Order: sequence, then structure tokens, then C-alpha cells
Amino acid sequence: MKLKGEKRESSDCDEGSKGKMTFLLALVALISAFGSSFQYGYNVSVINSPAPYMQDFYNRTYFNRTGVPMDSGFQTLLWSLTVSMYPLGGLFGSLMVWPMVNNCGRKGTLLINNLFSITAAILMGTSEIAKTFEVIILSRVIMGIYAGLASNVVPMFLGEISPKNLRGAMGIVPQLFISIGILVAQIFGLSSILGNVEGWPVLLGLTGIPSLIQLLILPFFPESPRYLLLQKGNEEEARQALQRLRGWDDVDDEIEEMRQEDQSEKEEGHFTVLSLCTFRGLRWQLISIIVMMMGQQLSGVNAVFYYADRIFQSAGVDGNNVQYVTVSIGAINVVMTLLAVFIVESLGRRVLLLAGFGLCCVSCAVLTLALNLQTTVSWMSYLSIVCVIVYIIGHAIGASPIPFLLITEMFLQSSRPAAFMVGGSVHWICNFTVGLVFLYMEAGLGAYSFLIFCAICLATIVYIFIIVPETKNKTFMEINRIMAKRNKVEIQGDKEKLKDFHTVPGGQTEKKEFASIEL
Repeated sequence: MKLKGEKRESSDCDEGSKGKMTFLLALVALISAFGSSFQYGYNVSVINSPAPYMQDFYNRTYFNRTGVPMDSGFQTLLWSLTVSMYPLGGLFGSLMVWPMVNNCGRKGTLLINNLFSITAAILMGTSEIAKTFEVIILSRVIMGIYAGLASNVVPMFLGEISPKNLRGAMGIVPQLFISIGILVAQIFGLSSILGNVEGWPVLLGLTGIPSLIQLLILPFFPESPRYLLLQKGNEEEARQALQRLRGWDDVDDEIEEMRQEDQSEKEEGHFTVLSLCTFRGLRWQLISIIVMMMGQQLSGVNAVFYYADRIFQSAGVDGNNVQYVTVSIGAINVVMTLLAVFIVESLGRRVLLLAGFGLCCVSCAVLTLALNLQTTVSWMSYLSIVCVIVYIIGHAIGASPIPFLLITEMFLQSSRPAAFMVGGSVHWICNFTVGLVFLYMEAGLGAYSFLIFCAICLATIVYIFIIVPETKNKTFMEINRIMAKRNKVEIQGDKEKLKDFHTVPGGQTEKKEFASIEL
């Protein structure tokens, strides 16, 4: 076991910045994801179960104020706002990513972000006592802003503090906690727990607890070493942060890799969203994250969850037990995302993306057939259930977790905040659009809606197969060189001599110098 202060032997350096999972690194990932990503998932599904009781509260409050019952059209409008303000807030939060992470740091942004969550939790938890439904709608916007920041900053933070051989697994941890958040909200939302007339304000207010825990613990953990060195120019603090995270003092290889990245970026400076969109050297990276984010949200995941209750009821599940079936789907989502954490470094990003979108594509096609034939063929309703489960598995291993991970990997320090801002904005705009349009699609097309999702999944698969490279176990600079060839540009830092370590037969470590690489 390596102790802090112990130098690694030269033979340990043969893979550059390869490192092990230390207790501190695991703790940073746990606190960051639980305090931030968990709440994104929790607030996605928290209002589903208590919806009838909340709508009754809206109606009762309105009647007490005006003396007349609320018009059904107005009630529908208010509930639509309650649901849709969350993704709209998420868009606003994504637009705040670039200025906040550059000025406050990654850790600093997460700490400030907790104030949004705690404020919203207090407002939602006390809304019934205060007899005001307006604050619930306002709080959904605030929680959306929180989720918009969290969904972008946590993957960025964990990607930057991880050694390259653990970056994939660490990058999926936020998505794992999002799915755990959805599952916990579904469990707490059961009618026997908090999904009832007395419990729903508590159910909404619980979202502040993870934020409070993160606010108390996260300050004791290090900031992103890349942020400290490349953006603040403080090598001493960056080195100390890296030593704490790695558990040893010899972090020269990673510091050198950061310097190469810094040298490569000197000419461009820090990117704004506008300069990112017009810079030829990052063209395919930008197109790739937009395509993957659109594929992630427009692939029909919301529609599958929407149809799930109906599909299980048609297969003979009792109406009162459907809530338990929903929880079981949430549990499958968690288990498969957990599996992705363990297999992403062995199978790679491309395989999981292609397999994930492939399963979603096939499931949507077969589900269209099964839903149309279930009235005439008795066993088709069971095939529908299989399709739902296969779809959830596909989305959990590839479509949900990998796109955010690839934003971290495909961009360097100067362009990463702007890239997350673009990717996050596309994510939330598509989320909002699906929520807005799907009910009309379902009314007009019925089960054939899934053919549209099938086509979107297929188009995403083709794009990923042709364009997106494998990034497993590569440094940010190595990935940047791969994409530079596709963009037909030259890397600035490649005019410098690059140093690397290679192991020769007999276990000796040999230092080689490589001449500049013209791309």
C-alpha cells in the first residue's frame, strides 16, 4: 500500500497518469454526486406520485381565496407549469455554467449551488402551511437552475480530478446517483410512505438534506487540480491537491501532461460559447456532443416511462400495484447504471454508446408492434413489458451516462466550460421539448410515436459509429490529437518535444523523446 510521501518506483510510471482509486477520491465522488446529481434525479420524479394531492391543494387554496372552484383549464395550466418549469430552470442553470466554473471553480460552484436547493426545499416544504401554490412553481424553477448547474459541473469536476484509467467509471457516477435519486423519490412517493395528503410537503422538502450535507463536508476536499494550475496559474496548490487525491507525492507525470495541455491552448485563450461555435479546431467535438445530447433526450425515455404504467396494467397488473412496478423499473435503472460504472473501462465508451442506443432502437421498434397487436394477440402485452425493461437497460448503460462523460474527455480545459454550457443547454431544451410535444404526439400517433424515437436512435447510432472515437484510457491531449486529425488542424503543443515513459523488456523503465507531430 502506498503511503503519502512515498515515492513511486520508476516502473510504476510506465502508464503516465494511471492511478488507483484512493479513499479521498472515492469520498469526493460520493459527496459531489450525492449532494448534487442525486437531487437532479429526485426532483425529476418527486411530483409524480403526489400529483392528485398537490392538484387538490391548488384547487382548495384557490377556492379559499376567491370563493369559486378553479376552472379545469386553469388547473391544467398550473400543473403544466409545475412540471415544465423544472427543465426550463435547468436551461437557465446550464447557461450559468461557463461564468460560474471559470470564476468560482468547480468545487466553489457546487457549494454556491447548494443555496438554490436549500432555498427551494424550505419554500416547497412550507407551501401548504403558507397556503400558497405559487411558491411551488417558483421553487421548481429554482430547483431546475440547481439541476442545470449540477448536471454539468459534477461530471466536469469528477472528470478533472480522476486519473485517466478511472475517468470513465468516475464519469458515470453522477448518472448513477441521478438514477438512485429517481428510485428514492419513487419509494418515498409510495402512498404508504409520503405520497399521501399529509406527506407530500415533506416529500418535496427532503431535497434540501443532501445539499446541507454537501455544504458541510465538501469544503474540506481539494479543488480540481486542472482548474488550479491551468486557470488560476497556481502550481503549488494544484500539486498539493493532486498529491492528496492520488495518495502519493510523485505527481510529476500528471503536472507535465497538464503543462502540455496548457501549451497547446496558449494561442486560443479561454473559449466563450460564441468562439467555441466558430472555432474550426473543435468543430466535430461540438457537433458530436450536440448529436449525443439530442439523441439522449429525444430517444423516447420519457415516453417509455409515461407508457410503462399503461403497459403493465394491460398485462394484468392491478391498478393499485402499478406504483410498485414503477419502483421496480427504477431499481433496474440503478442496477444497470451501476453495471456501466464497472464495465466502461473494459468495454470502452463507443461500445456502450452503440449497444445502449441499439437496444433502445430495437425496443422502440418491437414496442410499436406489440402495442398495436396486444388487443388481438394475448401474449403481446408481455412482449411490451420485455421491451420496456430492455429499453431501460439500454438507456442506463449507454445513452444516459456516456454523453456527459464524453464532454469532459473531448474538450480541453479552456473550452470545457463552454462545451458543458452548450451540451447542457441542448440537454434541457430537448427535455423541455419532449415534455411539451409528447402528449400531442401520443394523441395523434398513439403507439406509432415510438417509430419516431426508433429513427432518432438509429440516426444517433450511425453518427457515433462514423465519427465518435474511443477515448478509453487516453489523456485529454491524446484525445485532442485524434479529433484534430478529423478537424484537419494542427495542435500547437505538438511543436514542442513530448516526453513519455515506456517499459522495455526486463521491467526497466526507458525515457524516450518524441519529435513534434504534424497533424
